[in-house]
Amino acid sequence: MTFGQAIASVFAKYVVFSGRSSRSEYWFWMLFLVLGGFGSELIDTAIFIAHGEVSVWNSPINAIFTVAILLPGFAVAVRRLHDTDRSGWWLPLALTGVGLLLILYWQSQDGTVGANRFGPQPLATTQLSAV
Repeated sequence: MTFGQAIASVFAKYVVFSGRSSRSEYWFWMLFLVLGGFGSELIDTAIFIAHGEVSVWNSPINAIFTVAILLPGFAVAVRRLHDTDRSGWWLPLALTGVGLLLILYWQSQDGTVGANRFGPQPLATTQLSAV
């Protein structure tokens, strides 16, 4: 899955908490979050510094970006946990320091080969055709 395909896939399934997501989809999404957050902050800084209104609270572009990616971000994280055969209810564990490290470890693992209780393997047809 390419960067563009991953972003399109996450936005297409922005409220789908069932099924599975591949590692590439999840990590390309995380890259998109970093780049989008950085870009939106740059735009906010360029607009509001020019008007002398520098403040943490003057980041409307970044706020809009954050609201737009919130639900799709949760959904892809839950689907990624499903790919490792774990329930999405493990995600709130990320709110703790140690839990965040555990969630990141799980998100970086290979998914279950073949179907699991959450559905078929993502990208299975792409992987077979590449062989």
